[in-house]
Amino acid sequence: MSERQPNQNEMEIDENNAGVVDAPMEVAAMEKPSTSAASDNPSTCRVMASSGTVGSVSISLHPLVIMNISEQWTRLRAQEGSDQFFYGALIGKQKGRNIEIMNSFELLFSVIGGDIVIDRDYYNTKEEQFKQVFSEMDFLGWYTTGDQPNEKDIIVHKQLCVINESPVLLKMDPRPRNTDQLSVSMYESVIDLVNGEATMLFVPLTYTLATEEAERIGVDHVARMCTNDQGESSLVVEHLMAQHSAIKMLHSRVKLILMYLQAVESGELTPNHEILRAARSLAHHLPVLDSDKFKSDFYNQCNDFGLITYLGIITKGCNDMNQFVNKFNFLYERAGIGPGHTRRIRNLFF
Repeated sequence: MSERQPNQNEMEIDENNAGVVDAPMEVAAMEKPSTSAASDNPSTCRVMASSGTVGSVSISLHPLVIMNISEQWTRLRAQEGSDQFFYGALIGKQKGRNIEIMNSFELLFSVIGGDIVIDRDYYNTKEEQFKQVFSEMDFLGWYTTGDQPNEKDIIVHKQLCVINESPVLLKMDPRPRNTDQLSVSMYESVIDLVNGEATMLFVPLTYTLATEEAERIGVDHVARMCTNDQGESSLVVEHLMAQHSAIKMLHSRVKLILMYLQAVESGELTPNHEILRAARSLAHHLPVLDSDKFKSDFYNQCNDFGLITYLGIITKGCNDMNQFVNKFNFLYERAGIGPGHTRRIRNLFF
């Protein structure tokens, strides 16, 4: 693979979306091979359109898609012990020339004669499952890993054009050379004449990052995860570690006071009335668990909690009974007994 020649383009930001992240995007432009090189090596093919070709659609990319791709790459690398290439589908909404990529799922594939063949049966199954949950989302494109589009990407792209006439391609570089920029590139395909033949080429696209409230919470949690050598991993761990340190210090101080009182009681140390008064004051701050008021409040709280639980169970039982009555009446009428008979079960009060 030739060394990357990145073309730095500043990523457009959607001013109407408060969750858009201002991050420059690196558009990887493949080196154009010379005519002589192409004639010497027929397998070398130019897959990028000329620099004057501009994209026809605008992309809004949700961070959930990037997180899914990162998780898949990390999981496969941990399982296989080395970097693995994979493919997946991008789903979302499209209104005119505006494409919003909101989610993704993995695709199965096989390698036949060095070519990638996408498993259409697996895709149809996954699409049907996603349609049951996200009925408003459609297939918009596909994703893979790498820095620049190549001939294999063209082969896969042509297969997926059967599902969508103009799918978009998302390529994420898991090992970017410049870590200050988001290593995600978007492309669409165009048909251009190359040496008198119609050839499919890729055109780089600009995109914006669009987030929802749930995504912002998840991304903020991931962004706060510590990746240094301090052993901290998340805000939850930091909170638990702070509580552990406080309880550990309290235990050591209480143990020291107890040792002092035992030493005074055994006569090893002379009593210090100021310290004894402070210890007595500290002991009085503790709740008295044997008092009648504590027992009364504790029983009242337990009864209230049990009552709320029982009310929830009773409500659920009434709902189940209501559904049973509705289904019984429905089957009773479908059996042909209903019109001449009045044997119907009444619903509950709700």
